[in-house]
Amino acid sequence: MKSALIDTNIILDLIGRRMPFYPAAARLFTIGEKQKAQLYISSLSIANISYILRKNYGRNELRQILSNFLLIVDILDLSGKIIDLALADQSFNDFEDTLQFYTARENRVDVIISRNQKAFKASDIPVMNCEQFISTIK
Repeated sequence: MKSALIDTNIILDLIGRRMPFYPAAARLFTIGEKQKAQLYISSLSIANISYILRKNYGRNELRQILSNFLLIVDILDLSGKIIDLALADQSFNDFEDTLQFYTARENRVDVIISRNQKAFKASDIPVMNCEQFISTIK
């Protein structure tokens, strides 16, 4: 079974129902729900998502949405080692993307799924958008 680290932008597409990206994100997470792929998120993403979406939802509603979402993904820890690796790596432009990359690498994830594939040019892990990944699942 393929494993994928889902970048924060894809999660925001799903939870925030951001068009035109929502349908592809919904299909991706349906694959995870049906256990056709193992979907992971970084613990960093939860903090970022709650911060970004706090204005769109009430506190309790957002907590319930996140709790339901966590039923279909597994959370990968953001460790001190991952932070050290990311701080030492100058090949990425965005620190958050560097943290996502090292979270995927340290956990031996097969692919990173992001709409911002250019941000991961330095990645030695394949980076796909939702549609590309979905097409690899039979």
